[in-house]
Amino acid sequence: MTTTLDTIGRIGVLYGGISSEREISLQSGLAVIEALNSLGADVIGIDIQHNAIEQLKNAPIDVAFVALHGGIGEDGRIQALLDFMGIPFTGSSVQSSALAMNKLFSKQLWQGIKLPTSAFELLYESTNWQQCLDKLGGSVMVKPAHEGSSIGMTVARNAEQLQQAYKNAAQYDTSVFAEKLLAGSEYTIAILNGVALPPIRLETDNCFYDYEAKYLSDDTRYVCPCGLSPEREREIKSLALWAFDSLQCAGWGRVDIMCDEQGLFQVLEVNTVPGMTSHSLVPMAAKAAGLSFSQLVTDIVCSAKN
Repeated sequence: MTTTLDTIGRIGVLYGGISSEREISLQSGLAVIEALNSLGADVIGIDIQHNAIEQLKNAPIDVAFVALHGGIGEDGRIQALLDFMGIPFTGSSVQSSALAMNKLFSKQLWQGIKLPTSAFELLYESTNWQQCLDKLGGSVMVKPAHEGSSIGMTVARNAEQLQQAYKNAAQYDTSVFAEKLLAGSEYTIAILNGVALPPIRLETDNCFYDYEAKYLSDDTRYVCPCGLSPEREREIKSLALWAFDSLQCAGWGRVDIMCDEQGLFQVLEVNTVPGMTSHSLVPMAAKAAGLSFSQLVTDIVCSAKN
């Protein structure tokens, strides 16, 4: 039987949470709830800030739409709880969520299967900062391994900046790495039920596509069609699907890719619970593919699995 909103039952939208991305998650959750309400679905919002188990027991729900960004929403913990409770949920499995949330582990896996991703080094307090910079080409992006929305990320171009960038990132995560700074265009490719949607080219006047550019600025430019030739667009879509599938991700998500100085695509990361706000990229890509926001939400819900 074909799955539809009418046959699914009560949908619980899990949003908010306790991560550093809470405010964005609240916006995403409210947008999804509004869309489901407009479709006449039986929907309830559940702010997973406290007492998640009790809230899920008391709802009760038939399907969970996971709209939690960062923390327990993307690292597999809420997926494990839902799995244990027998509640089907949107998006990737426990293991895939955990792997995708760890940018360092993802890059190590991609390096092993020869999927193109920029060179990187794990950072410690004892790191030789200048030696690390020299090895990675003189300019780097420093990242906490488990954060999203560009939180804790800093560009470093000398040893002093690199040390300070490490200290900044270490406030958010015990695992911090530096990767070679890429100078080319940045693209994002939404994945929906095994299909790569039209790529979007991101342009910002900021130093990089940071938290402000993603959620606050009205000057960030989202270019779709992205300007790539048909052949290059097929290439970047194929690469995005390869990265997504390599982590055994499912349902929906987003893959971020940049070009290096030679124009070669390099995979940055996979996001298993992308934003669904007014500034978010998956709804933009869906619109370019002819899907309304309500249709997008419906497709995501109907792909939920145990």
